[in-house]
Amino acid sequence: MRPNLTICGVALLLASLAAATPAGAEETVEQIRARGGCPGCDLRLATLRRLDIPDADFTGAVLREADLKYAKLPGARLSRADLQRAEIEQADLTGADFSGANMRAADLEKARLTGARFIRADLREADFAEAELDGADLSDADLRGALLRRASAAGAIFREAKLDDVDLERTMLERADFTGARLPGADLDRVRAAGAVFRGADLSAARFASADLSGADLTDANLDGASLRRTNLSGADLTGVRRLDQRRLDLACGDAATRLPAGLSIRPCGTGNAPDSDG
Repeated sequence: MRPNLTICGVALLLASLAAATPAGAEETVEQIRARGGCPGCDLRLATLRRLDIPDADFTGAVLREADLKYAKLPGARLSRADLQRAEIEQADLTGADFSGANMRAADLEKARLTGARFIRADLREADFAEAELDGADLSDADLRGALLRRASAAGAIFREAKLDDVDLERTMLERADFTGARLPGADLDRVRAAGAVFRGADLSAARFASADLSGADLTDANLDGASLRRTNLSGADLTGVRRLDQRRLDLACGDAATRLPAGLSIRPCGTGNAPDSDG
């Protein structure tokens, strides 16, 4: 009788394991579309290319290394989802919620992310090259080592975000808010950041070559070792900035409306110190 009991025991064990399989592990694209998403599902390595579901719900789903290229998921709910190394290139995720998501090394190149929320998301080494991030909220997000070259992030919120060594070269940052953000070693060459807010931000060793910071608020920012060569500071507020020396400021330009700490001065923009005009 013992062999029969063993066989029965194995059968029961296999049945229990099957019941414990994460929901959605065997989900088809048709089922996901019919259900309007798949919250909590295990969809790692899934091929979901061109998936089209408005307001889809993938809350807490495991989409690690999934293929979501060209997907149309405006308004999607992806909070706390695992999207590590996911392929999301050229997808439409306008207004999506990625709050608390793990998106380390995800590929979001040329994705449409206008108004999306990435609050407290892990975006280390993520690729946002040429992505649309206008009005997006990245407060408290971890963007260390991320690539945002040539992205558009006008009016985006980066409050208290970690942006160490981030690549923002040629990014559109008009009116973006970096209050209290960390940007040591960041590449901000040729950014267009008119009216942007860097109040209290750590910009030590950041590079702003040929950048437009006209009207920007850099109050109390740390500019220790920051490069400002050919950067336009016309109308900018540098009141209380730390570690800014005259030699570095001499490489930038401004106007009568530029506000500086006591004892520092700035030259007007001219042919020798104005931002380069090439794209």
